[in-house]
Amino acid sequence: MCSGNSTPAAELRRSRRTLLKTERTVMISDSVRAIWCRELQRDDISIDEDFFALGGQSVIMVRIQGAFMEELGVEVPMDQLFLNPTVASISAYIESLGAVTQ
Repeated sequence: MCSGNSTPAAELRRSRRTLLKTERTVMISDSVRAIWCRELQRDDISIDEDFFALGGQSVIMVRIQGAFMEELGVEVPMDQLFLNPTVASISAYIESLGAVTQ
């Protein structure tokens, strides 16, 4: 009969999945932020700063789109860049696509 309690092995597997997801999320966010810093020519950008408030323009957005493809191996449609104008939001979108960082 199942008591509903998790076994230690099940808890360990769940913890590992959570840790891997967290590491992956941080890696994607760090990669996106590095691309934005480079293309916007800024030393540091908060994950919640708006691309357009930082001086982002469509030409820069096209370069960022290309960098996402080249560096993260993911194609981000232009409309998603407009809909997700922060490092945090576009990182979440990229993660949902299953991007693999190196």
